[in-house]
Amino acid sequence: MATAAPRPTPAHELSGTTPSVPTSTDVNFQGLPIPRGPVKATLSFYKPPEDGSKPHNYVEPLEGVPQRNFGESLHDVTLNDLRGQEQKFSLNNNAFDTIQNVPSEEYEFQDDDQIKRVYYPEVEKLLLESVPGANRILLFDHTIRRSHPGANRAPVTRVHVDQTPFSAAQRVKFHLPDEAEKLLQGRYRIINVWRPLNGPVMAHPLAVADSSTVRDEDLIPVEHRYPDRTGETAQVHFNPTQKWYYWSGMKNEDRLLLKCFDSDETVGLWGRAPHTAFVDPRTPEGAVGRESIEVRALVFG
Repeated sequence: MATAAPRPTPAHELSGTTPSVPTSTDVNFQGLPIPRGPVKATLSFYKPPEDGSKPHNYVEPLEGVPQRNFGESLHDVTLNDLRGQEQKFSLNNNAFDTIQNVPSEEYEFQDDDQIKRVYYPEVEKLLLESVPGANRILLFDHTIRRSHPGANRAPVTRVHVDQTPFSAAQRVKFHLPDEAEKLLQGRYRIINVWRPLNGPVMAHPLAVADSSTVRDEDLIPVEHRYPDRTGETAQVHFNPTQKWYYWSGMKNEDRLLLKCFDSDETVGLWGRAPHTAFVDPRTPEGAVGRESIEVRALVFG
């Protein structure tokens, strides 16, 4: 008789964790050293449209039409390494959390139907076990990103938040129209479950801001135009008070939970975690490009 695997422990519940110390064996499968520790990198923040119009971008670019009508403002930011201090952060206090040693039966990540059949139930189980108060999960989409020529979706190198309060409510109405009125009266969250597919991550790691250091005024709603509808995401103004982190050498068994919205900020004090891929200046020449999957979930309760 098979024995159930133990519940992965969110890092903020661990104690006695000691920081990772790079050694001569701290290399990836290519034998290249894994960048660790704090790093200064350039991040792309929001720059308003020059004509003062409402910002927008097209999910699928249109021929002869710019993909977005707003620009970027580049700033050098110090990113501290979460590795070794994971226990200091949580979804309720910082809008992100880290979970280690998560097994999966999906290895290929090539077929969407197989991903939904095998990987989605794993993500649902992880969220129900790891997110305080969660009692119902609806996974509504996923994106695979590969940083090589010809990939359908590449890492996003602009600081953003996947949802806004408006678009979060619209997601509930869109996916659960018959139950939306009742569900919107309770607590609902949108959480992005992020992991690499070819870890440890060497290139284009993911940076995340501590939501408690991000002001509401820093967030700019942007129309997210699909072919059949219009959603909304948020771009982010640079603010020197923001504190930024990354999780060095993320492995395939690591999960980074990013909270994009929380309807109850009396419990989840900070409901949104700005994030972006970034270029780590220490990435060794010839390092394999990052491949990753993010699954977005409506979390009720």
